[in-house]
Amino acid sequence: MTARTGRGGVSGPSAGVNAARDEQRARPGPGGGPIAASSATASRALDAAERLVQVRGFNGFSYADIAAELQITKASLHYHFATKADLGEALINRYSARFSEALVAVDAHDAAAPAKLAAYAKLYADVLSEQRMCLCGMLAAEYPTLPLPMQAAVVGFFDHNEDWLEAVLEQGRDEGSLAFSGPARDTARMIVSGLEGAMLVARPYGDAARFQVAAASLLASLTAPADRTSRA
Repeated sequence: MTARTGRGGVSGPSAGVNAARDEQRARPGPGGGPIAASSATASRALDAAERLVQVRGFNGFSYADIAAELQITKASLHYHFATKADLGEALINRYSARFSEALVAVDAHDAAAPAKLAAYAKLYADVLSEQRMCLCGMLAAEYPTLPLPMQAAVVGFFDHNEDWLEAVLEQGRDEGSLAFSGPARDTARMIVSGLEGAMLVARPYGDAARFQVAAASLLASLTAPADRTSRA
């Protein structure tokens, strides 16, 4: 793709973006229209960025890395996400939405609180099995360097997880399947911290079993004595 030139034949940033826009408009999508192609490019960019963040961190890649992987121009990326901060915010929002959908599925599939907690821990294990880290866990490590909208989105992700866990813990205490002291919110925070930390420590060893053992021990500590005996 050749960028248009402005006065004096010099190509500026807006010229590259305009060229990318023209490229997207001209490309037919699966339904015969250009919007589908444009959306597909944005989705592929988010997929690539998510993997890069989960492996390297947000500060460990650039638009050049994504452009090279997708074999598109950086101008095309800037058309969809004007800045890396815009990309990062979109990335967190999509990840959070998918995680929320997973929690809804857990609620629909599992009735008992201990089963819900086990399914929750499995969400982390599944990510680790792909040699990746939780997206927002990685971003939390880089929190001071993130733009404010991204910082707010990361906090929102953890807040939502704690909200869900708090409800599950209260359900378990009410039905007698879980036992813990203090407010459910405090225990919810312990679970998130424990699972995120277990992922982090397991990573340098390349040993997912380390995470599995830590997660199982954490959940076992919350099982009510009577329920623990019946499981044995």
